[in-house]
Order: sequence, then structure tokens, then C-alpha cells
Amino acid sequence: MRRRAVVGVIGNAHLVDNRFAVQHVGERNLRAVSEVANALPLMFAACSEITEIEELLDIVDGILLTGGRANVHPTHFNTEPNPKHEPYDEARDGLALQLVRTCVDRGIPLLGICRGLQEMNVAFGGSLHPEIREIPGRMNHRMPRLENGEIHPDATVVFADRHDVRLKPDGVFSKLFGRDVVRVNSLHGQGILEPGGRVVIEGIAEDGTIEAIRIEGAPGFALGVQWHAEYDPQHNPINRAIFLAFGEALRAYQLSRQQPVSLRKSG
Repeated sequence: MRRRAVVGVIGNAHLVDNRFAVQHVGERNLRAVSEVANALPLMFAACSEITEIEELLDIVDGILLTGGRANVHPTHFNTEPNPKHEPYDEARDGLALQLVRTCVDRGIPLLGICRGLQEMNVAFGGSLHPEIREIPGRMNHRMPRLENGEIHPDATVVFADRHDVRLKPDGVFSKLFGRDVVRVNSLHGQGILEPGGRVVIEGIAEDGTIEAIRIEGAPGFALGVQWHAEYDPQHNPINRAIFLAFGEALRAYQLSRQQPVSLRKSG
């Protein structure tokens, strides 16, 4: 029996009790890969001292770049860091940006969610704004909080769809969803300021925030969304469509790897 495709799911640096370094991944990402994309999720450390890109890509059939609390470090797009925009995860930056370019070059399926979309943009020369809500005319895209500042305790409130995204007519996403406008959740502070050289804008929120991208000229699946598509793709039709398409791309790539090298080159 043929094995399921394997998806490398990037980790995030985290300190337990402010002292124990761990790498963690939200379980929703793992369930979305397993239950909707029908693939085997394999978490890997977002640190080049632990994870070697070529070895990783020899094992997996695709990569999922998840969201994360840390911002992409601004030195990657020629901007000075500011303590108020911390935390940063520079080890993840160092691995993820090169990983994006390698996946695109080799046609390895790549899906970026939230921070993952931002990494895809920076990898191709784009820039980010640390707080989209501070730009005049933009809405607050961060997760809802109680009056005391704590994150709302109800996940259905936190991950509720909060704004529309208008999709590029006849673009990849409009064809994928079968519509030109979708409603999505919003859980981010940082966002795309200037798109990278190969970054094609496929979806824009009501306030002008870039919410969906693809990489121009990528030989394989290379899509990113700013919203948290890992939330309930088992039932949410928009998020489900993303992971189903990702799953199809994974299996196509897996089959291509099983062909003799001569056939792959001729194809």
C-alpha cells in the first residue's frame, strides 16, 4: 500500500517557564494536514543548526509554513528593529527564507499561512509592516481581546471570520474557491508592505491589506494566505479547499519523485 505524502510542518521557538527552549506547532496545523490534505504531518525544527534543508526535502513531499507569534526580523528587508515589535525568531527566519526559495525552485509544494505568507514575501525581496493597524485606514487585524487585555477565551470568537477578501478575477484562488469574494478570519499584526519581485497579489482585504499570494513562475504549488486557514478546514469550505488543493499537489509531487530520473527530465 502506498504511503501517504509527508508534509514538513515548521516549528516555532518557544520558552517553557521562561527557561526551557522548545519547538512547537499548533495542533490545528497538524490536523489540517492529516485530516483534510490526507498527508502525514512531520514537525521539523526551525533552526539551521538542527534541520538541514536538503536532508529535510529528501524526506518530505511538501512544506507547511505555519503562523507564529514572532515577527520576521526587519533586517531581512532593510529596516531597523524596534523592541516594541518583538518577539523575533531569527533562527526560523534563517531557515525559512532559504527554504521558501528552494521549494519554489524545485517545485516542491509550499503553503504559507500568516507568518508563512510573510516569509514567502520577504524571501523574494518584499517588505513587511510590523503593525498593519497603525497604517491610516487599516483595520485591527489582531485577535479579539477582553477589556482587561486578555485573549478572548472562546476559540470560535477568536477564529471567527471578520472581514472579506476580494480575489483576483480568474486567479488561482478565485478558481479554487469558485468565487471572487471570501470571508476569512484575521489574527495578525505584521503584514505585507511591499510585495516581493515574484509575489503575485491574489487577494486583498476590505482595507487594502494583502491576504493571498502566489509565486510567479513556480513550477509547483506555491501559495500563501494571511488568514489562519488551519482553523476548522474540516468544515469551513474556504479553508477546506486550500488544504484539499495542497493535498492534491502533494500526491502529484510524490508520484513524480517515484518516476525514474530520465522520465522526470523528459516530462
